Amino acid sequence: MSTKEAVLDLVRKLPDDCSLDDIQHHLYVMQTIERGRAEVAQEKTLSHEQVRQELRARWLKNGVT
Repeated sequence: MSTKEAVLDLVRKLPDDCSLDDIQHHLYVMQTIERGRAEVAQEKTLSHEQVRQELRARWLKNGVT
């Protein structure tokens, strides 16, 4: 499905009384999900353990235990 088709499908599924803010929010969510899927496909992700280690290092650096 092309981007245009995906957007048209999204707009068709929204209620008739939705606002422009509603549409923008749904487009943002759709874009964020697509970006995440692309990162997974390119193996640009971190394991749970890597994230845990990075957060622990930041917390300890900032004096939070």
